[in-house]
This record gives sequence, C-alpha cells and structure tokens, in this order.
Amino acid sequence: MSDAAPRRIWLCADDYGISPGVNRAIRDLIGRGRLNATSVMMVGPSIGRDEVSALRSVVANSPRCCIGLHATLTAPFRPLTMHFQPLDGGMFVSFPKLLRAGLLGRLDPEIIRAELMVQLTAFSGMFGRAPDFVDGHQHAQLFPGVRDAFLTAVKEAAPDAWVRQGGRHAPLARRLGSPKALFLDILSARFRRRAARANITFNPAFAGAYDFSRQPDFGDLMRQFLEDLPEGGLIMCHPGFVDDTLVSLDPLTFHREHEHAFLGGEHFPRLLAANKVTLG
Repeated sequence: MSDAAPRRIWLCADDYGISPGVNRAIRDLIGRGRLNATSVMMVGPSIGRDEVSALRSVVANSPRCCIGLHATLTAPFRPLTMHFQPLDGGMFVSFPKLLRAGLLGRLDPEIIRAELMVQLTAFSGMFGRAPDFVDGHQHAQLFPGVRDAFLTAVKEAAPDAWVRQGGRHAPLARRLGSPKALFLDILSARFRRRAARANITFNPAFAGAYDFSRQPDFGDLMRQFLEDLPEGGLIMCHPGFVDDTLVSLDPLTFHREHEHAFLGGEHFPRLLAANKVTLG
C-alpha cells in the first residue's frame, strides 16, 4: 500500500511593501520555492512600480505562488481615502484602539468598506488583476465592525479571492495554552460564519501566531505549526532583512531575519518532508 500523498499547505509571507529589505527577503524565498504566497500592503512605503515588477517577475517563475492583498487599517500607516475615521495624527489608529472601537460599535462599516475598496483597486491597478486572496494586517479583518465591511469589499472587488481566517485546527489543551492564538480562534469563529454566508472561500486552518516579545527558536515553532495543520491550511510568516525603513515602522525586526534564515536554510525542506507536507 502506497504512502498517503503529502498535505498541501499555504506558507504566506506577510507585509510585502513595508520596506525594501522585507521585499527582497520575500522575493528570495519565493525564488527558491520556500514560500507559495505573499500578501502586499498597498499603503506601505515600498510598493512602487519597481517593487511590484520585481515581485511579478519572481512569481512568474514560481507557478505555485500566489499574491494577495494585505488589507491595512492600523498605524503607523495612512489611509488611501480622504475621509477615513478614526484617525490619529493623520494615520490609522493602533490595532488595540481599532479593536476597542469595533467592540464598542463605533466603526462606520461604509467608511471601512470604502478604504478597503480603494486598497483593492490600487492592487488591481498595480498588478493588472485582482488579488488571489485577501488577508489583514494585524488580523484587523477579523475585528467586529471590520469583518462585514471587509467581506463586502472582497465580494465586490475580488469575488474569486479567498480570505484568511485565524482559527486553528489543534487539540483544546494546546489552544488554551496560547492566549494570543486563542483570541484569534474566538474572533475567527464568527468571521468564518459570515464568510460562508457570503459564499467566500477561506483557509480551513491557520498557524503562525507567536509571542513576538520573546526570542523563540523559529524552527521549533514551525514544527508546532505543521503538526496539526490540515490540507489547505495556512501558516503566516514574516521574513525580512532589517533596514532603516522597517525600523521606523515596525518593532518586528530581528524576528524577521531569524525567520528568513530558517526558511532559507537546509533544515526547512527536511521538516516539510518529515511532516509529509508540501507547498503546493
């Protein structure tokens, strides 16, 4: 009797467009077949024509790789629409403030939808097509007050795209052991119901969340991420090379270089093979 076919999963590098160093690291891994998805920040400072052209070129030689929109609604980035609210000094508010506003029912869904429509349009203008999938920076697509506007915009501007949900496929004891991931599980349950009602496809399971305030071994984390991930599951990652632009925008710096080093190293393909997983 032959062995079971390997599970095909998505390994998605977030934040293409945040800085030249992050862009370069993502393209490097795509070119070596170590990623099969990346999501692009259309509000990022490093998403001009040259960076888009470079990404399209490397993906053209990596047919397994898809490109999505990394919908962004949190600081320190600025909206593309003129009348977006809430703002803080002309920028989006921080993700705790956005989440709190959503929980309190203080977000205007039409304003959120309009901003997301412009980001989707900007993606299509740059790439010449709609995104393959749509996810959210800092998981904002899952927030109350955002999720319905998000799904409405995707349905209108990218009807064939799938969307990212953040719920895990793991034993209860393991889910309870990670407060951050457990919170994503809770937010994602309602998001999945809304997406299913709108007939929008989503990933069946998610992994990749961890405590960025610590310095864990990313190889050990990846083993855990792969353990319970089913066919079609998605792991998010944040590889990158640190540069001045990144430092000015995001506290997630040295973790990105550690992730890039592991994903580009010799142990990662062995880990995939040992877990009977492929980036299909």
